Amino acid sequence: MERRLAAVLIADVVGYSRMSEIDEEGTRIRFHTDLHELFEPKIATHHGRLIKTMGDGILVEFHSVVDALRCAVKIQQQKAERNAALRPEQRMLFRIGVNLGDVIVEGEDIHGDGVNIAARLESLAQPGGICISGTAFDHTVHKAEVGFSCLGEQQLKNIVDPVRVYRVLLDPSEAGKVVASRRPRRRAIILATLAALLIAAAAIVFAWQWPFVPQRPSVAVLPFANLSSDAGQDYFTDGITDSLIADLTMLSDLDVIGRNSVFAYKGKPLVLADIGRDLGVRFVVEGSVQRIGDQIRVNAQLSDAASGDHLWANRFNRAAADVMAVQDELSRQIAEALGLKLTQSETERITHPPTANLEAYDYYLRAEQATRTGRRSRLLEALALFDKAEALDPGFAEAFAADAHATAYVWRSAYDDVLQSALARKRAYEKASRALALDSALSSPYAVLAVMQVVDRRYEQAVTSAQQAVSLGSADAEAHMALAYVQLFSGNHAEAGAAVDTALRHDPNLSAINRYTAGLVFYLQRDYTKAIDSFERARDGSPGNGDFVTPLAMAYVRASRLDDARATVAEGLRFLAGRDSLAAWRISNAHFRNEQDLAFILDALREAGLPEWPFGFKGNEHERLHGEEIASTVMGKLLRGKTEPSGSPALMQIERDGKAVFRSTTQMVTGTVFVNGDMLCEQSENAFGRADCGPIYRPANSPAETSYAYVNSTKVFYFSPVK
Repeated sequence: MERRLAAVLIADVVGYSRMSEIDEEGTRIRFHTDLHELFEPKIATHHGRLIKTMGDGILVEFHSVVDALRCAVKIQQQKAERNAALRPEQRMLFRIGVNLGDVIVEGEDIHGDGVNIAARLESLAQPGGICISGTAFDHTVHKAEVGFSCLGEQQLKNIVDPVRVYRVLLDPSEAGKVVASRRPRRRAIILATLAALLIAAAAIVFAWQWPFVPQRPSVAVLPFANLSSDAGQDYFTDGITDSLIADLTMLSDLDVIGRNSVFAYKGKPLVLADIGRDLGVRFVVEGSVQRIGDQIRVNAQLSDAASGDHLWANRFNRAAADVMAVQDELSRQIAEALGLKLTQSETERITHPPTANLEAYDYYLRAEQATRTGRRSRLLEALALFDKAEALDPGFAEAFAADAHATAYVWRSAYDDVLQSALARKRAYEKASRALALDSALSSPYAVLAVMQVVDRRYEQAVTSAQQAVSLGSADAEAHMALAYVQLFSGNHAEAGAAVDTALRHDPNLSAINRYTAGLVFYLQRDYTKAIDSFERARDGSPGNGDFVTPLAMAYVRASRLDDARATVAEGLRFLAGRDSLAAWRISNAHFRNEQDLAFILDALREAGLPEWPFGFKGNEHERLHGEEIASTVMGKLLRGKTEPSGSPALMQIERDGKAVFRSTTQMVTGTVFVNGDMLCEQSENAFGRADCGPIYRPANSPAETSYAYVNSTKVFYFSPVK
């Protein structure tokens, strides 16, 4: 039997089984394309030998472990570039493990611990990432353009001795770094060794059944299935799932995957091992809900994701009015099955129902379902449903908190057709404050306040509120993304990036608006690969929403993909009917504390072809009015005309003291008007209370019965003054 020292590389596809169930032939074709066009050329360039493929896995041998690592790095970097040009459902991600160790040679094949350790390292790697052993690290450190993060000694399945593990840092900015784990003190090592000897026999038996146990258990609560004959009961079933996630998230010794990630599996075939691996969790909760009249039946089970073994299961047959009690029992029994010891405060929070009024709870669940669509028509419906829930139970803190979150989204998105900006701002502040008055331990109202405060340029106060949200909701991805947003606009890019990283650990599949925020963070950190990925996910997570299309263009520009950038701007303008412009971006993002951050965004969008003014308006500088001309033309006058591109009639009444009102068939805005330099400015409670300024022209080709054109971030108004 021949043995030799070899560098071993093992790669496999993340979520291959799930992708095959959806499109077996297409998945296989993509795998073989990557094998022949990516892996084989890189293996040859780095003097490796492809031993074999194993389903979705690839085994490669190298004479040099430096070559093995460099090959792995090039593969992951080139694969990331390829994926950036694909839609999410077309992307294939690989994990790679690299080890230097002894192998057994049999003909053209190799096996043994050297191969087994590489396989275990691959399973520890992040999607698109690389993990290497300590022996590989010792020979490659400072010999590749990468950094390393020490994960310490890991007990790998079926490997007797612990193995030092290092995660490879592929970001060019981290090249040469070695982030070391803290070494335990000698005394701690001795005590740990003695303790290990005392429990060795039990540990050996346990290890066979439970090969790797993280310090903190992690769980994903999959969307419960609606077994009711009425599909309209989805909101009720989803509500039970959401409540269970929320209850478990409050437990300090448990990591829980966020809603957006788990609901990606709704209605799809479930393979627990793939879900556990893709989401990085050890346990999975599944269940179903059946509502028949005034009765509900809830089935639930807790499983080990790797083995599929059921650790706990139960069935609840109750009156629908007892739904909160069922949710309480579900949370407590799952916590017990996971071996968690709840603190008194955790027990009290779980056992305290959000409301005793079933009708109020039903309105709340319907409102939450409507909110999550993100569609303007459903948001208006959601606010009305929240009003009903709050009227039925004025002490329903969670309803006020969810209302504040939805209203802040309306305000932040400037959906004036849902609720005028000033009213939305007032409502969001009031609802968040009411929620905290009822329950000061809720994290989401602090997150809402933080976002609103940073838009109001109260930066320090915003950071404090966001940090409070994170403190109360340490496993809440929304709280971490609120902190990321606040830190981003406060100019603290590193802190914003750290908050995004934490949010992604709790919810790898963030909502569209949070993906947009993450994209901005990566963009301003100059990580354009991650920015493109985040902006693409935001776009794909909210189909048809132009607000999440145009941002992608700025990242394309910085990645030297100018044709893609210009095509993206054109697509965004189609979705937004020409309303998008640099002026709109300038006013809606004026709360950047560092002006150069906003300039870095606007410069790229300008290069991508985003027009300065809405509807593609372009003025001739020779026809532009100056400050005194503007004042004499409009102050104290009634301006009669039409708005473009529809040609709808419009009026603007401006008093001599600046008080003004603008009316069109779709809009009525009151405020004040003043001249600033060579611009006419409108100050109202819309546009986040900011002055919306623009030039006035006397165009030679002005539409009939009009003499002037006034343009700002929201309108093109052709008019003639009426004395």
